[in-house]
This record gives sequence, structure tokens and C-alpha cells, in this order.
Amino acid sequence: MTVATVDGIEYLEKNRLLVEDLLRRFLPSEDAKPQSLHRAMRYSTLAGGKRLRPILALAAYQYCGGRPENAESTIYPAMAALEMVHTYSLIHDDLPCMDDDDLRRGIPTCHKKFGEATAVLAGDALHVVAFQLMAQTGSPQAVIELAEAIGTGGMLGGQVADVEAEGRPSNTEQEVEYIHTHKTGMLIRGSVRIGALLANADRETLDRLTAYGLKIGLAFQIIDDILDIEGDQRKLGKQVGSDTKNQKATYPGVIGMPASKEKASRLIDQALALVDTDDDNILKFLARFIGQREN
Repeated sequence: MTVATVDGIEYLEKNRLLVEDLLRRFLPSEDAKPQSLHRAMRYSTLAGGKRLRPILALAAYQYCGGRPENAESTIYPAMAALEMVHTYSLIHDDLPCMDDDDLRRGIPTCHKKFGEATAVLAGDALHVVAFQLMAQTGSPQAVIELAEAIGTGGMLGGQVADVEAEGRPSNTEQEVEYIHTHKTGMLIRGSVRIGALLANADRETLDRLTAYGLKIGLAFQIIDDILDIEGDQRKLGKQVGSDTKNQKATYPGVIGMPASKEKASRLIDQALALVDTDDDNILKFLARFIGQREN
């Protein structure tokens, strides 16, 4: 596979900037009380990043024929909501009671900048604003989709399993797959499904995109495991080796590095087959991009 076409790179950059604009618009102003909380929310959410989850939602919306004239009232608030949920999860993940990380996206983590109490509340507040935005789409199913993606059967369930697996020498590949599929994969799957739902996708297309989202979501986290060992800290914007330090359950730790790379590559190929059309569509580009990312 070759990395991205220029059009794909342009698509990513154009819509990364769109997400930045949406976040600035929908986040509470720093001038509004409580100012310290709003500063913390904006600090973490506007700290950069690939904005992959909202871009996947937009790409699925467009793939399924979503109308551009409806974007302002449907997919745009959903995109902002997805990025806020992702940021809230990172703020909480970085806390001393979880992964205890000092850097995120090349800058001090929220709790290092504002203190642990404010960081916890900033994550909680982003969670609330995200659901307010998702409700604005007018789609009850999109709201349910987000709740399921991050609930005890999704991201939170995976996070608990991740914490419980720390330091356990007998983790199996099946246990690591459960952690990764839920902690990371379910929100990526949910992002794709929300885009498709807001475009009124038919059942067959929604099922294919669901499988696509799960495969790229699992591949994303396997590659995250790999980068924690082999990645460049300057590109990652965070410290490498934290999984080893925290004795995390990871794919390289359970099946080794060569098998981990092979599994990630196989998942990307399977995802590509699910959106295989004559044209080199953006969902295919995004799958390849995830498979070859360096941060």
C-alpha cells in the first residue's frame, strides 16, 4: 500500500481546520464563568491533533450521500461532539490515577497545567457539551450511538479492562483485543456510524461501515502499541515507553512485534475491502492513513 494521494492529504488538512473552527465556535468562552474550567476545556480541546474521529464521521456522511446543505445542522455539531468526547477521554486517561502522563500533544497534560480537580471537571464538562451538541442533530439514534460507543459496553468498559489488566502476566490475545476494541475501537466505529446515520444510510451500507470502523479502530490501537515502543517522541507529542512503565496489556507484549504489525496490516486490508469501489474514495485513504501513521 502507498500512503495517501495528495487529494487525501488535502482532505485531511481542510477538514482538520474545519474541526478547529467548529470547536472554537461550540466550546464555552474563556470569558464566561467558571473561567478556570472553560480555560481548561479549551486548552485541551484546542491543543491540536489529527481530528480523526470527526473527519471519519464527515467522510462516512459524504460516502453515504449526506447533503452539504444539511451539514450545518447535522454532521457539524456531531463532529465537534466526537472530538470533545475524545478529548475528555484523554484528559481522564492522563490523570495520575490512570496513566499518569505529563505530556499530551507536546504540551503539559490538563492536570499538570490546571490541577487534578479542574482536569476531572473539564473532562466531565466536555462530556456534557458533547451530548448537547449531538442532541442538536435531531437524530435520537445518533445520541444513542454516542452513548453506546463510550458507555460500559464501549470505551469505559475497555478502560476498566485496561486498568484491571495492568501488571497481569497472563494476559491473552483475546483479552487484549477486548480492551483495544472497546477502549479505542468503539468510538472510532461510532464516529463512522454516526456519519452514516445522519446521512440516512441504508442497512447494508451501515453494516459494512460498522465492520470497517471496528477494523480500523482495532488497527489504530495496535499501531498505538507499536509506536509506544518504536515511535519518535517528537512526532508523537507524548512520552514513549509509558505502556511498558505502566505494565499495560498490549499486542506486542502478548504476540510480539512482527505479529502485531502483520495483524494491523491485515485489518487495514480487510477494512479497504469493505469500502472497495472503483474510485479511490476517502474512506479507503483514511484506512491507509491509519495503517501508516507515525503519531
